[in-house]
Amino acid sequence: MNSPEHIIDARGHRCPVPTLKLRKLLENLATGTVVTLWVDDPMAQIDVPHFCNKNNYIITSFNHEDEFMTFVVTSSRTD
Repeated sequence: MNSPEHIIDARGHRCPVPTLKLRKLLENLATGTVVTLWVDDPMAQIDVPHFCNKNNYIITSFNHEDEFMTFVVTSSRTD
């Protein structure tokens, strides 16, 4: 697995802010770029996968730590 090239620390922000930050970064990245998103809003477990599925991004890893979650997303859009 590729190591993250970009990290978004969205801890302390409520949805939809973490997803919006992820969208803004991914829209400007080359295919195959890896982004790690740190979030502590429980709604991100629903919002982030929904956003990725709808926009053809791939969640390659998900971790739920004690105080926050990490999503590793690859910008592999085909459109």
